Amino acid sequence: MAVVSWCFIVILLSWTMLCLAEGKLHYHDFHLREKNFTRLCVTSSMLVVNDQLPGPTIYVQKGDTMLVNVHNHASYGVTIHWHGVKQPRNPWMDGPVYVTQCPIKPGMNFTYEVEFSDEEGTLWWHAHSDWTRVGVHGAIVIYPEEGSTYPYPRPHDAEEILVFGAWYTYDVNLEVIQSGGSDQPSSDSYTINSQPGDFCPCSREGTYRWEVEYGKTYLLRLVNAAMNAELFFSIAGHNMTVVGMDASNLKPFETTYVVIEPGQTMNLLVTTNQEPGQYYMAVRQCFTGEATFTDFDKTNVTAILQYNGSVTPPSSVPYFPTFLPDFYEKYAAMSFRSKLKSLYPQDAYVPKNVTTRMYITANFQDYKVNDTSNFTITTLNNISWVNPDVDVLQAYYYNLSGFYTDDFPDNPPTFYDFVALDLGDNTTFASLGTKVKVLEYGEEVEMVFQSSNALNASDDHPMHLHGHSFYVVGSGDGNFDFVEDPKTYNLFDPPKLNTATSEKSGWLAIRFKATNPGVWLLHCHVERHYSWGMNTVFIVKNGGTPETTMRGPPPNMPVCDDPFSINLKGLNDSPFYSEYRAL
Repeated sequence: MAVVSWCFIVILLSWTMLCLAEGKLHYHDFHLREKNFTRLCVTSSMLVVNDQLPGPTIYVQKGDTMLVNVHNHASYGVTIHWHGVKQPRNPWMDGPVYVTQCPIKPGMNFTYEVEFSDEEGTLWWHAHSDWTRVGVHGAIVIYPEEGSTYPYPRPHDAEEILVFGAWYTYDVNLEVIQSGGSDQPSSDSYTINSQPGDFCPCSREGTYRWEVEYGKTYLLRLVNAAMNAELFFSIAGHNMTVVGMDASNLKPFETTYVVIEPGQTMNLLVTTNQEPGQYYMAVRQCFTGEATFTDFDKTNVTAILQYNGSVTPPSSVPYFPTFLPDFYEKYAAMSFRSKLKSLYPQDAYVPKNVTTRMYITANFQDYKVNDTSNFTITTLNNISWVNPDVDVLQAYYYNLSGFYTDDFPDNPPTFYDFVALDLGDNTTFASLGTKVKVLEYGEEVEMVFQSSNALNASDDHPMHLHGHSFYVVGSGDGNFDFVEDPKTYNLFDPPKLNTATSEKSGWLAIRFKATNPGVWLLHCHVERHYSWGMNTVFIVKNGGTPETTMRGPPPNMPVCDDPFSINLKGLNDSPFYSEYRAL
């Protein structure tokens, strides 16, 4: 195996060097294996990378490339996704299971080539198969390229990374399997750098501490790796200056709290100008789900910002943030998002000549198994995604038929009051399918996401697009008005993100230019919603030159098996499994 692995590395390196842009080349080994952790008074096993939780932090500069050899010592298949890295012309290395590759089998390895192009700031990597990312994730730090500097005052030689996660005192993948996909578990706690903090049982000794010096400004990098939750974050006694999100620079603004969506990353400046002592950094969920559902994770998760070298000893009880919003403060989240603007004018880059317009409803809906039985799924335009037997990228590249269709609709099948209460059955039933949207190279696309209230279950949907960043040109409450709402678009300095939220009973408008040929996933980054089918795929066709043509497959791509044997989306035991397979 070792000889084969090294031979493959040599072949891949040769393949990589043919396509390598300027920048340094980095090498990493990821060993995925189970490890026991004790949290909340319970010891349980979790799949992690290199025995670390969070996993290893990757440090690169803008324009660099890295090779990551992933060794799977687990008992099931796994893939890794490099969240927010565009992977120019190279979807083979993007990672989402059954979209761009099949799982890395137990006992096997696969080397990813990760090419950084225009990204600068903070991103992250995570597993992209089942719910495995609960323990398989880590930060990516992308420094400015050689000779460049930060576009804001440089922090004092120091920075910190806080990764927000979710903790389950049981095997969450097994729980999803045993439920047959009919329910998705709530976490027992959230975490900061894998620790629940002082307010959770058996946790005080492990509380994460960030030691700082008085009078300095630090760069604080945040990653929301939680499975299902938008999170509020605040530091007692300290304001924060938001300067970046999703590896893009923002117009700086000062705030007492932030809200960060699942999958998002954020860069903050924090000046340590308070009386030396101990200050809680606190996280709690921003809950926007069904009002009747109260069994969500209500933990107040804490880490401690601790001053060093103080004349007086630290207080025995840290200060708690007074500006941390409550669980249900939806409008606090909306207010924060309304302040996000790109650092520099983007009017020369925001697509203006839109050639494809899509209006996409994001729903909880029923799938009708028979006359007496329904099953709850999630959909985009009334279609719930089901993975094919062979990944979409392979089927597209080799022109294999029967694995997907290219008829994902630009609009929902019917229009109605999407945010009304008690919508009728004719609005709640949906279908299953593997439908993709095909785009010509260079098309300028506008997508408006509408969060629907079918089943009285409207929720926030943080939508993530692989292979591209997009401009968030508008958002609002209620139904999207096709005449009036476009007049409110920000086409001058909209934020450029890879994950953005269509708010509960509201809408989100984004624009992007399809200049990255390949196969790219679009999905809600709430794992519960994604597991039930809230995703689709874009195929961006090649342009007319070698520089606008998708690269060919690398050697040693993982071989496909029947995806349903690997707990495809936790639905293999669901009531409609056999019916769909018979279609």
